[in-house]
Amino acid sequence: MVTSSHSRIDFDGETFSVDAALIAESLGIEPAIVQPLMRKGRITSRCERGIDEDAGRYRLTFFHGRLRAHLVVDANGKLISRSIQANPHVRLRGRGARRRF
Repeated sequence: MVTSSHSRIDFDGETFSVDAALIAESLGIEPAIVQPLMRKGRITSRCERGIDEDAGRYRLTFFHGRLRAHLVVDANGKLISRSIQANPHVRLRGRGARRRF
């Protein structure tokens, strides 16, 4: 297993493990609520393997409400880049809905 203490991402060649603090920081929430929100399906994720010029890289995307956090890492789990985007096309429940944790 490869561990990157700087980026807080582990990769065993098949599965990534990302520190809740890194996910929370990216999504603007408290680390303690990351796991409960994932269990409830309120935070979801996707992993994509790079091809061609991006071979050896992976994009890990975490979705929460209208936010998407993209983490691009190399095959050793080293964080290469991070970006956060708001998706205006995601509708929150009800008019004036609040984010509930």
